[in-house]
Amino acid sequence: MVLEVTLIDVLPGREGDFVNAYQMARPVVAGAPGCRSLRLQRAVESSTRFVLLIEWDSVEAHERNFRRTDRFAQWRALIGGSLAQPPLAEYFTDIATGHHRDLDRDFFTA
Repeated sequence: MVLEVTLIDVLPGREGDFVNAYQMARPVVAGAPGCRSLRLQRAVESSTRFVLLIEWDSVEAHERNFRRTDRFAQWRALIGGSLAQPPLAEYFTDIATGHHRDLDRDFFTA
């Protein structure tokens, strides 16, 4: 599994338009084979910045089943008018620690 993290900056005053477009476009991404989940979050400090988090089976599943298909064109057509600049996307994977405890929780409670 990989996590695609995409930073999205929208045009000032177009935040509502972007959220509405995302709601219409969400099924286009969610229906792609290999898409496990997706969610959109809004920045607290900057109302024009969003982060899109999508879990894919693999980078290849994202590329083959979404980016290289009409789904991507549909997605961009719906959200593109609200974008201030091209989104910045990166893939992330979990780090295997070999531990069964919640290390982040342990770190913050220590």
